[in-house]
Amino acid sequence: MANLKSSIKDIKRNEKRRLRNKSAKSAMKTFIKKAKAAAASGDVQAIQKALAQACSAIDKTAERGIIHKNQAARRKSRLMRYVNQLLARQQQTATSGA
Repeated sequence: MANLKSSIKDIKRNEKRRLRNKSAKSAMKTFIKKAKAAAASGDVQAIQKALAQACSAIDKTAERGIIHKNQAARRKSRLMRYVNQLLARQQQTATSGA
């Protein structure tokens, strides 16, 4: 344990920030999972709503400095690519099956 008063305060401050950052990251990941689940369901309106929420959460997390802006861009890009590939696969099976 630290001896200096300022060091003790730093430790407390860092712990509060760590927990806040952990919560924000967890929420962001939850929105991403919801968007992927919506994409799997195939409901276009649900997908759009979930994607908007996920992108907003990713942007806010990056804006607050919890993740780097390039990481935010990468996460959004991968999410969009995943959703588009899933929708393309669903359309392909729908047209070939009909």
